[in-house]
Amino acid sequence: MLVVAALGGNALQQRGQPLTAQVQRENVKVAAGALAEIVKAGHQLVITHGNGPQVGLLALQAAAYNPGETYPLDVLGAQTAGMIGYLVEQELENALQSDCPIATLLTQVLVDRNDPAFQTPTKFIGPVYSQHEAEARAAEGGWHIAQDGDKWRRVVASPQPLDIPDLQVIQLLVKQNVVVICNGGGGIPVIRDANNCLQGIEAVIDKDLSSAFLAKQLGADALLLLTDVEAVYHGFGTPEAKPLSTLTVAESHALNLPAGSMGPKITAACNFAESGGFSAIGRLSEALSLLAGDAGTHIVSEHAEPAVKVSD
Repeated sequence: MLVVAALGGNALQQRGQPLTAQVQRENVKVAAGALAEIVKAGHQLVITHGNGPQVGLLALQAAAYNPGETYPLDVLGAQTAGMIGYLVEQELENALQSDCPIATLLTQVLVDRNDPAFQTPTKFIGPVYSQHEAEARAAEGGWHIAQDGDKWRRVVASPQPLDIPDLQVIQLLVKQNVVVICNGGGGIPVIRDANNCLQGIEAVIDKDLSSAFLAKQLGADALLLLTDVEAVYHGFGTPEAKPLSTLTVAESHALNLPAGSMGPKITAACNFAESGGFSAIGRLSEALSLLAGDAGTHIVSEHAEPAVKVSD
């Protein structure tokens, strides 16, 4: 079966870890080991990933170098997709002992320049700060900021994906049984101008929503949204918290989860489930068990059987 696996930020940097190349490589090595199990089980694999911490760090570095000429987010997104793709590709090749072809593709994703998201930024990028430091940086750099747990971070626009101009290339690679790493950071955000030419725009597309969109366009069988928690929880962060093994689309929407964290994962899983695909949210280390229906939270359409299993 064709599986689209979306790596959360924890695949590269766990909360509180320094954003160094070595830390990211060590985390990617763990992620690659889990993803390799899917390939070894005989499935085709397309990998997507986030870039929130990395794109924010590059923005800070660019601003420190020349505050008056900072690089736009689409260019920084392309840079992070190349960097992260390189790490994932190399570590997956090592985990599979170069037993199958792997390719990283910088992927443009079309958005609407009039998307309401440009007026209401919600996508977290960069490192975390205390409220005082975040407010100071926001005043200096013209940022929007929002609370992320007990810390604060920069937020940017996260428009909806409308099209993937590079889809045909991805399809060609999949047909040749290539493991494809694409839609990095949700894809490089682009719009079409009055002459129907593509150009970048300041945004960071949510990688989960973009992954669900890609999975539908590819006709994938399964969408795995891989993170650092074992499942979606009812009452997360409270003494009454309990993991949810199965949710219908209606039950998922009723949870009303935050836009900056689990909310996009639920929306993405619902979007793919409604198209007839198998959606699961759970821990990266349990990726193959998620695919088998033995771990995590599975999002099912209203008319699906309560227990959904996916076989080879």
